[in-house]
Amino acid sequence: MDKTHIKRRLFEALKSHLVSKEISIIVGPRQAGKTTLMKELLDQVRQVGGKTVFLNLDYETDKTYVATQDTLINKLRLEFGNGPGYVFIDEIQRKKNAGLFLKGIHDLGLPYKLIVSGSGSLELKESIHESLAGRKRMFELSTVDFFEFADWKTAYAYTDRLPEFFAVESSKTVALLEEYLNFGGYPRVILAGPAAEKSLIINEIFSSVIERDITGLLQINRPEAFSLMIKILASQTGQLLRYSELAKQVGISLPSIKKYLWYAEKTFIIRLVTPFFSNKQKEILKSPVPYFCDLGLRNFSLGLLGAIAGSAGAGFTFQNLVANLLQDHLEPVQSLHFWRTNAGAEVDFVISGPAGLLPIEVKYRDLPSVEVGRSLRSFIKKYHPLKAFIINKSFSGSRNIEGTPVVAVPFYQLIKAGRLFTGGAL
Repeated sequence: MDKTHIKRRLFEALKSHLVSKEISIIVGPRQAGKTTLMKELLDQVRQVGGKTVFLNLDYETDKTYVATQDTLINKLRLEFGNGPGYVFIDEIQRKKNAGLFLKGIHDLGLPYKLIVSGSGSLELKESIHESLAGRKRMFELSTVDFFEFADWKTAYAYTDRLPEFFAVESSKTVALLEEYLNFGGYPRVILAGPAAEKSLIINEIFSSVIERDITGLLQINRPEAFSLMIKILASQTGQLLRYSELAKQVGISLPSIKKYLWYAEKTFIIRLVTPFFSNKQKEILKSPVPYFCDLGLRNFSLGLLGAIAGSAGAGFTFQNLVANLLQDHLEPVQSLHFWRTNAGAEVDFVISGPAGLLPIEVKYRDLPSVEVGRSLRSFIKKYHPLKAFIINKSFSGSRNIEGTPVVAVPFYQLIKAGRLFTGGAL
């Protein structure tokens, strides 16, 4: 087994999409592994005799081939002749008006399959959606999640049986969890050696985001304010975000702080979880809760990379882990929220879907029993969900509250067969 190769669950979905005429677009954080994934797809195509062209728009030479639609078509005809081929374009956000450029190529009906990727940018997340409506499918590649990490760490000996491994090997599970909580899921960080080396890599990744995406692509003229905002958000993970207070701390205007937060989301640094409410008069307002797309980047911003698992903030880090797992495995018809009221009741997460609501509480400890707090009881009494979950480190159990089964499950049972383990509730 190649110890430097971390298998990504998105690969199979991308491979299946190779037969579609739609453009495959891979987006995600810088250095999450998009280029590696594309090259694996390229190898897959070549193994079955397909012809390929790979262009990386970070290289000036490759940029010349996409100067115009005609220059790219001429290049492809040179390589493919009159037959079909697979066109891989990495860092597509470097191309101005990328959506219109790709739309023009696609609409010619040429026998070429386009597979493109790019780090988060306004171009990818907004303009491409509009220009390529009905012509593309978006695939979001996060940094390596906990299950991909554990699968790699156990040398793929327990693929499809990881929950069983976790249940039997409790001490190894704790060690894996703590390592992931400390360092997160950037592939280069996972593969690196000691903590000092991991820290240097995280620093390089964050600097690259600031220089290339924030300053370069988005042309923010105060990158130091953006960096300060990220550090403050890292200290407020899982807590209500107060826009005015954050703007004051960073030293910029309220409109600017909202713009910076939007940029931080579009470049896959953070995700903002919004409140669930049905009665605007009684439930707390529209302040979101910030979570980081990668735990290592969050911990680095706090100066705690490698030292988070035993710190006072470990509970919020674990809650961030659960937030990421939930978000990455939601069905398209589901959305993730939290619930808090002016009276002080709060539930960490609420999944909303066509079949109803699923409240989820997170506890970073080994529960002795199914502990149902006042807030979760309030939610159950108000909304009567089909089921409620308490995610903890290792305990399993259930009890009935107001006719709703409340199920305590270890975090590693949250995902089964690539889907949220909701017990049929949604």
